Amino acid sequence: MTPPAWARLASPLLLLLGWQLLSSTGLLPERILASPARIAATAWSLTRSGDLLAGLWVSFLRVAAGFSLALVAGVVLAVLAGLFRWAETVLDPPLQMLKAMPFLGLLPLFILWFGIGEAPKVGLVAIGALFPIYLTLHGGIRGVDARLIEAGRTLGLSWLEQVRHVVLPGALPSLLVGIRYGLSIAWLSLVVAEQINASSGLGALITQARDFLQTDVIVVCLLVYAAMGLATDALVRAIEARALRWRPAA
Repeated sequence: MTPPAWARLASPLLLLLGWQLLSSTGLLPERILASPARIAATAWSLTRSGDLLAGLWVSFLRVAAGFSLALVAGVVLAVLAGLFRWAETVLDPPLQMLKAMPFLGLLPLFILWFGIGEAPKVGLVAIGALFPIYLTLHGGIRGVDARLIEAGRTLGLSWLEQVRHVVLPGALPSLLVGIRYGLSIAWLSLVVAEQINASSGLGALITQARDFLQTDVIVVCLLVYAAMGLATDALVRAIEARALRWRPAA
């Protein structure tokens, strides 16, 4: 028998209840982790004061800038490497080498190169989101059914028309998957980047809260990061459902 949909909420609610109980009895001190009630009150207070929304806007702009750079660069590199053998020979090896590196470890270098302003934060987001976009789109282009390409050639399509009407639409599902992965990594990258000398954004709130042992503020900001990641993923899923209506699976 399939359990009802609301049953999935039982374990999270029990977890919150146990968390609140431990905090109320003093077994879980506030300096270790604030209670759910305290976190909710802090979230409301930060929202009313405008601090949370202001920090969220700054963080969103950083993700938008970094992800836009990654999307443009990833699509261009993947299309070149996917369509031309010479481009794959030139571009793919260094990209695969960079992918194998822990990109979060590039932050000290970015600070040395670009200073402690916005550039290293945006750059880290861009590097983190670049590789999922490139890898999935490159694989999608190379994975297009050869029979579809042959059918296009039989119908008299030129090479450019085959790319436009066969290859790119066939690789679009892979690109959208890469965008979803890239967005999740972009928010993860921002969490790390904003811990370094951030004077604004959610990271600045977390840094200030860390100095004053305000675990409630830290948890609120982390929940906002998670909520923004889920929201952007839901947005891409909605675009995916609309853009891929032509597929039988859709």
